[in-house]
Amino acid sequence: MLFQMSAECFSSQFVTSVVSCCPADLKQEVNGKKETLKGFNVKLQDTILFPEGGGQPDDHGLIGDVPVLRVTRQGAEAIHFVRSSLEEGQEVQLKVDWERRFDHMQQHSGQHLITALADTMFGYKTTSWELGRQRSSIELDTPCVKPAELQALEEAVNEKIRAHVSRGLPDDHAGPIRIIDIEGVDANMCCGTHVSNLSHLQVIKLLGTEKGKKSKTNLIFLTGNRVLKYAEKSYSTERSLVSLLKTGADDHVEAVDKLQKSVKLLQKSNLSLLRDMAVLIAQNFKNSPQRGNFFSLHKKEGDNEFMNIIANEIGTEETLVFLTVGEEKGPGLFLLAGPSGVVTEMGPRVLEMLQGKGAGKNGRFQGKANSLARRGDVEAFLQEHCKHHASEEE
Repeated sequence: MLFQMSAECFSSQFVTSVVSCCPADLKQEVNGKKETLKGFNVKLQDTILFPEGGGQPDDHGLIGDVPVLRVTRQGAEAIHFVRSSLEEGQEVQLKVDWERRFDHMQQHSGQHLITALADTMFGYKTTSWELGRQRSSIELDTPCVKPAELQALEEAVNEKIRAHVSRGLPDDHAGPIRIIDIEGVDANMCCGTHVSNLSHLQVIKLLGTEKGKKSKTNLIFLTGNRVLKYAEKSYSTERSLVSLLKTGADDHVEAVDKLQKSVKLLQKSNLSLLRDMAVLIAQNFKNSPQRGNFFSLHKKEGDNEFMNIIANEIGTEETLVFLTVGEEKGPGLFLLAGPSGVVTEMGPRVLEMLQGKGAGKNGRFQGKANSLARRGDVEAFLQEHCKHHASEEE
């Protein structure tokens, strides 16, 4: 059975039996990295775990003491992915992760409430929605939502605090159709999980809108416990800013604005000093009686402009210049400048030793280094080349 919609579905526990258990893989993304888990797909006689679909994520929970990591829908069946094998025919107890379930119930019911009133009040149709981990969004079929409309909508949904509207069932739906009836507001088909009373929504906060695709608008919202957590997090952030900025919450924007302006002035002064320093460094080398045909320098602070000023001031027709900026053994920038033939020959090798990315032309090869740990090796390599080149000319 796909999903038990009887009274049992409102219980966090349910006794059923295993119909089948087959080896399977689960592809998922953890911290931006894709991985494949080995496990089993389990079908149960009945289930109270909601399968992913209709914009709503799946339930999590336990089959006995085995965690259910994913629940998907295949036609009229719910498929539960677990890491451990279960015996076919055995009786098992299902337990829902109620905190996750109730959160999804609040967001889903809140979505349908917003959808219904956005349509009734302004004629804005909902074309899709997404229940995200931290916030949810509704795609409205309108290029924009005016601030006054947003405020009016938020006031209206919080006056109603009521259930949802759906856009129908998928083509492979089987079994009875469930109607969610919100007295005096709407009645629609829905297979998702919802609160049974308007008061369970607690509150809805419309955070704002974002530009959607093809002249549509994404309405960002929070419902219920998510609003409380958002307020708690916002207050914690506010207290931290009070401590850092040494000013009251009402003055935070002004204080940050002043800091940003001060930082910009300091950055401008710092850049000016770096440019002056680059000129002095180059002049000092040019005026040195012991100057040779190779110059190397590393500085923690600096940028591409800093390095290019040095190279331009020194002149690279006869001198090979190797410059780096950044952390001594961390990532940074590099510049190799000199006679065109030498740079063309040496550049790829320097790039390899610094584990970097870059390109060169007209006697300059520069780019980003993933690690400057071998900077000393690069310098020794280039010095040896310059010595060899000088001895050949003699």
